[in-house]
Amino acid sequence: MSASQSAVRSRAEAVQVSRTFDWMILFTLFTAVLGGYHIHYMLTGGDWDFWTDWKDRRLWVTVAPIVSITFPAAVQACLWWRYRLPVGATLSVVALMIGEWINRYMNFWGWTYFPVNICFPSNLLPGAIVLDVILMLGNSMTLTAVVGGLAYGLLFYPGNWPVIAPLHVPVEYNGMMMTLADLQGYHYVRTGTPEYIRMV
Repeated sequence: MSASQSAVRSRAEAVQVSRTFDWMILFTLFTAVLGGYHIHYMLTGGDWDFWTDWKDRRLWVTVAPIVSITFPAAVQACLWWRYRLPVGATLSVVALMIGEWINRYMNFWGWTYFPVNICFPSNLLPGAIVLDVILMLGNSMTLTAVVGGLAYGLLFYPGNWPVIAPLHVPVEYNGMMMTLADLQGYHYVRTGTPEYIRMV
């Protein structure tokens, strides 16, 4: 075969090669969004998302939605303007959740033996779904930014409450009142770098 000769010999083979190439591109883009979003979220909101004793009623519900909406909004804008697909926020959050669960299972539990119920990731899917639905129904990026962004932030705590509520139950331990999440934090000691020294 010469350099100028085609590698495919029929139209069916060309279609198959084209579809295979499309799937490779989609997988690469999904992995790039997963990696970029995962690194961004771990660097900006990581501590509040890592540990159950950091998932409090004030800072966790403020920090996590603010730093986690950037990638869903960007992917949503790209998919909407180019292809009119209102699934960008949900796809990017699903990518993040896959990366988060791989990280928590392989690293936190697999290497350091932290139990999964102390280091599970936050649930961002309800807000992402509502963000996409508002874009689909409203057909307006401005409406999605104002109403969808507000809904994304407001749905964060109710979306995580069924998982985090059992860990906010008060317990008495050695004469002190604390939550079950705080008790887990006392028993599973983390490293002493400055961000872990402060108590939330």
